[in-house]
Amino acid sequence: MVRYNSFMKPMIDKFIKYQIASQCWSENPFARNLKTFENYCVKNFPNENILTQEMVDSWCKQRTTEKNKSNIARIRVVVLFLKYTNSRGLTNLKVPEFPKPEKITYIPHSFTEEELKNFFYACDNIKIRMKRKDIIAKQIMIPVFFRLLYSTGIRTIEARLLKKEDIDLKNGIISIKNSKGYNQHYVALHDSMTKILVDYDKRISKIYPNRIYFFPNKNNSHHRKDWVSQNFKEMWNKYNTTYAIPYDLRHNYAITNINKWTNQDVGFTTNLYYLSKSMGHTTIESTKYYYSLTPQISDIFMNQVNKGFENLIPEVSHDE
Repeated sequence: MVRYNSFMKPMIDKFIKYQIASQCWSENPFARNLKTFENYCVKNFPNENILTQEMVDSWCKQRTTEKNKSNIARIRVVVLFLKYTNSRGLTNLKVPEFPKPEKITYIPHSFTEEELKNFFYACDNIKIRMKRKDIIAKQIMIPVFFRLLYSTGIRTIEARLLKKEDIDLKNGIISIKNSKGYNQHYVALHDSMTKILVDYDKRISKIYPNRIYFFPNKNNSHHRKDWVSQNFKEMWNKYNTTYAIPYDLRHNYAITNINKWTNQDVGFTTNLYYLSKSMGHTTIESTKYYYSLTPQISDIFMNQVNKGFENLIPEVSHDE
């Protein structure tokens, strides 16, 4: 656990307790970035014993080698910290604004049926070369983890941070508490996915009987981002030659659902609302983005509205 020892420690401790109580705290990267900010202030302003605007502005200023998205990731916890201290009268400082994220140019991969069959075949046929606990757990976990992404469209971070208590296996409901923007929402599972999770829970509990996270690592914590990327790449490249990333499963979920609406003359608003809630979008505009990736429905949708189609397609970040 990261320890703080500057004049900011009392405020930081209160902030972290609040974030933990709100289920919005992450040791990595929040604790790491906040500690780096504290070290920066102590080193560069050794004679100060209060948090000043100069400290905040100099730390949050975008570096010449830093992209907008990287700057946002680095300073996000400091921005949250200042909003907390300002709202409680502990400070009275101007909160830095985030730079506008770079326009995403990556086009999500459009999966073929054969590619998906190849991918899940690889997931289902992981060879065990060593009978270590974590290796056996991987064989059990990988097929279920990626099927959950595929069948629900939840974000990779949401799946990684799921705790046992977040999944109602009796009713097939997932409570997403750790999400982009901390937008808590619920996801209803298909009956087949619920059965898979029930079976997985029984099997993984024999290996990690006291686990906290639904998909635990060997240290009884959650997996990191690179765990998802590395395992996806390993499984994908076994039988496929195209390029894809884990987040493409989320895009695929959205587009597959939208494609089902092509034969419907009504119900667009309702369907769009349900899809938006299921995917945890903060605004319905983020969900409209997927219309631009679904040519089959654009003509139908244009006939349903009175304003230009292009005006309805916003730019969204890669995380949405």
